Amino acid sequence: MTPSDYDRDRIEEEEPRAEVEPDVERDAYDDEPYEDDFEPLDDPHVSVVSEPAPRGAADGDEDEFQYHSEAHHAVEGAEVAIQFIDVHKAFGRNRVLRGLNLGIPEGQISMILGPSGTGKSVCIKHMVGLLYPDSGDILIEGDSVPSMPDDELFEMRKKFGVLFQDGALFGSMNLYDNVAFPLRQHTDKGEDEIAEIVNRRLQEVGLADSPDKMPNELSGGMRKRAGFARALVLDPRIVLFDEPDSGLDPVRTALLCELIKEVHQENGGTYVVITHDIMSARRVAEFIAVLWRGRIVESGPAQELFNSGNPFVRQFLTGESSGPLGME
Repeated sequence: MTPSDYDRDRIEEEEPRAEVEPDVERDAYDDEPYEDDFEPLDDPHVSVVSEPAPRGAADGDEDEFQYHSEAHHAVEGAEVAIQFIDVHKAFGRNRVLRGLNLGIPEGQISMILGPSGTGKSVCIKHMVGLLYPDSGDILIEGDSVPSMPDDELFEMRKKFGVLFQDGALFGSMNLYDNVAFPLRQHTDKGEDEIAEIVNRRLQEVGLADSPDKMPNELSGGMRKRAGFARALVLDPRIVLFDEPDSGLDPVRTALLCELIKEVHQENGGTYVVITHDIMSARRVAEFIAVLWRGRIVESGPAQELFNSGNPFVRQFLTGESSGPLGME
């Protein structure tokens, strides 16, 4: 070893080399401490919780979460069917869910309301295991969806019926075969029993006279009702509606809302409706959660939310132009 090598080694041993951080842009949240002290409630009832400040919440007038009261009002006597516990989900640098905490009561028609692009449909995909959270947990009747192996997840999905925005009917099948598809795919029922179930569900949604029609022969409202019938054929305990009023005129929206109420009264179960339509919420919602910027602003029985003093909730549920919600 030459003297220069020796001196260099001795210097490096006495003065450890400082780590140099890569010259890349930091995420705004990376510099913020995260209070990871939120604990799920032991009580299985929906109730008020106190939560830590979210990652990235600023101190001062520009705090983007200043209107999030974190108030989750109790629903008397209701068990929790679906629970989100401190759920974070990002797509690249776009943080969609940012510490979401929510309990959906069992046996009621619940609505998740919020502006477009705020993460409502992402919530549905987490409920059925089509998306997994980056952190946090989703419980369906007490079972953790992210922790389920594939075979258990497949069985858990049978608890759900889903009505998609456009009905999501198979274009190559007539109405009868579209509604019968889940029964043929997931059960061993014979065709006589399938026919009895399909015809009963078509009768419920007012399509008993249209079993042979193809999807392209149906109006938008008829496709929605057909999708609703298909969502019900497996007698699901939970039915999810993703923007069911999308693309419908006010009269057909009102009729669909009445249909949802009637079918729920007859069949029971937990209904979760994702929408931004306030009139639909006034017609059918028993429980409302207002979602904004990836967190729940406030949730509780519908009547309490419509009388809320929260500036954001009041603006959104009355449709006023002035308030915290702007065009951004």
